[in-house]
Amino acid sequence: MPRLNARWAVFGTTVLLGLALTGTASFGAVPTAPKDACDPVAPAGCMLPFPDNYYTVPDRQSATGLRVHFDAAAMPANVLGQHIDPTEWNRQDGFSPGEPILVQVPGLDVARSHIAPVTDVGSSLDADAPIVLINTRTGKRTPYWAELDAHAAAQPDRQLLIIRPAVAMDEGATYVVGLRDLRDSAGRTLRAPASFSSALDAQGRKRTTRDAQVQHLAGVLAAHGVHTRDLYLAWDFTIASEQNLTGRVLAMRDTAFGSLGRAAPKFTVTSVTDYPADQDPRIARQVVGTVTVPSFLTGSGGPGSRLHYGPASGNGLPATPDALPTPSGTNLQADFVCNIPRSADAAHPAHLSLYGHGLLGSPTEVNAGNVKDMSEGHDFMFCATSWIGLAADDVNFVSGVWTDVSQFPAVPDRLQQSFLNFLFLGRDMDTASGFASNPAFQDAKGHSLLDVRGGLHYDGNSQGGINGGALTAIAQDYTRAVLGVPGMNYSTLLQRSVDFAPFQQILDVSYPDPINQQLLFGLVQMLWDRGEADGYAQHITSDPLPHTPNHTVLMHVAFADHQVSNAAAEVEARTIGARLYQPALAPGWTDEKQPYWGIPPLPNHPYQGSAMVVWNSGAAFNPPPTNLAPDQPQYGADPHEFPRAQPQAQQQKATFLLTGLVVNVCGGKPCPSS
Repeated sequence: MPRLNARWAVFGTTVLLGLALTGTASFGAVPTAPKDACDPVAPAGCMLPFPDNYYTVPDRQSATGLRVHFDAAAMPANVLGQHIDPTEWNRQDGFSPGEPILVQVPGLDVARSHIAPVTDVGSSLDADAPIVLINTRTGKRTPYWAELDAHAAAQPDRQLLIIRPAVAMDEGATYVVGLRDLRDSAGRTLRAPASFSSALDAQGRKRTTRDAQVQHLAGVLAAHGVHTRDLYLAWDFTIASEQNLTGRVLAMRDTAFGSLGRAAPKFTVTSVTDYPADQDPRIARQVVGTVTVPSFLTGSGGPGSRLHYGPASGNGLPATPDALPTPSGTNLQADFVCNIPRSADAAHPAHLSLYGHGLLGSPTEVNAGNVKDMSEGHDFMFCATSWIGLAADDVNFVSGVWTDVSQFPAVPDRLQQSFLNFLFLGRDMDTASGFASNPAFQDAKGHSLLDVRGGLHYDGNSQGGINGGALTAIAQDYTRAVLGVPGMNYSTLLQRSVDFAPFQQILDVSYPDPINQQLLFGLVQMLWDRGEADGYAQHITSDPLPHTPNHTVLMHVAFADHQVSNAAAEVEARTIGARLYQPALAPGWTDEKQPYWGIPPLPNHPYQGSAMVVWNSGAAFNPPPTNLAPDQPQYGADPHEFPRAQPQAQQQKATFLLTGLVVNVCGGKPCPSS
């Protein structure tokens, strides 16, 4: 994931100055929401706790039987007083599988309360854990870690407790949260909010519907050993269904490929560059062009465009909440860059792999030295296209999102189109009538340089590792993927990444209330699931989505990564059932009580299945134990790009992609071995 360039600084400064000149930087001036728009048992402001089934309504048409129902006046407002438009959120039939669980507990001391930190996830399942997260479908408790919002440390009255699930929550399941025996800094037990105590005690005619719901939740918790007398607060929420999370992009895929059949998509080669060996000893030829892809976006499909839903209601929105995208009737020209290695010839055609670029980058990332090394060293042609929605052309739009989050739905909408663009590029790569039939991909005698019989693969780094998980879950033309320095979900990743600093500056001006900021992360995660691994992880390696094969995944993690938090990678590994290469770390390197809790070790080598390998750059600097980025000198150099540059890592990746086997390239020592 490349560091953000000068355009960010210029755009961010413009946004900050513009908002500052409005003179409306006080979040206290934002109008309050109607009383019935806020949960009456909540101890703090509107939308808390979050997520909460109070903000849903029954809907027999949805897969969960519920529909999210946010009141516009209850949604966070920016300094201009503009509330987030809830329209797209209200199409959801539940909340995110990776939702940050937010609650305000005045006076809370997390250490005195023995709340599980990120360094001791296992303690979240202790019998007397002060936070209990129960899946009512299975009756099992879900592991988590919790932290106070470090960005609000100077404003304790605006500081939320953030509970982060350590594994994706089950689609369509309802979860009950129970807080009990919470303590302040003096070790005193915190009293439950009066509104919650009143709901627990309500009887007879005085009992409201909400009181009955609260008492029901208390009963559920009591059945799991959480005594009502110890409760500080309890609430429940429901996770969105598989259909709601993945149905849009699957409809796009199936419609587009149904029309295509087994034919190769149309494509245009715009340039062919043959490199002399003394100019580039690794890459013989670069081919640049476009692939024609059906557009499921409005207008030109550029930044800010939305998914197209065909015949719409009078306000231009989908006629029903569960409506699926339809082709707009136009095509997009998805850009591509392919590098053919010198090792490829007619007798030894190049293996084929899609490549996923980093944050707000471009397909030219295939020109990075490490990608060229693997291309030549292991005879791979890597081809990349843009992750539209989070590509170079989206820089200004994505910056503007953090001034008005009502614009955010366009980001996951374009990301879903980008998945289709990648899949169409892949079909051209591994079909004989595709790239292999074009002189740009042939030698001087007209022989193809591409191994279309060897199958297609995927390799991506950073954002390419994050989005690559979602792409893999819907891919029909490849079954093995390498996810380099990956993680999920963005609501956990953002503030833990040094790359988010420019956005955070914009956010601090446009949405200065720390409570609103954390609500924003929870809200955007609900929609971001459609365009990142969090919404698809439960189907990447098992329980495949309809008309989709099983996949295996190799995760390469950079220990103490400054850009993609290791904590987020561990959540993904637990969710997809990846096994861990051991020993992952040298003794004393980590401050975790039980390193990589909940990720079982590899049983043998070679191993056929999904795995996670941690790569150590030699700098044993643990990241901050809360939602802060490791952006200070004491955290050392950023190891983010270290794994992909190691010859052993490239060997392991190539072997996995070509055979499905995870081989030991580190000699039984932490990777890399010296």
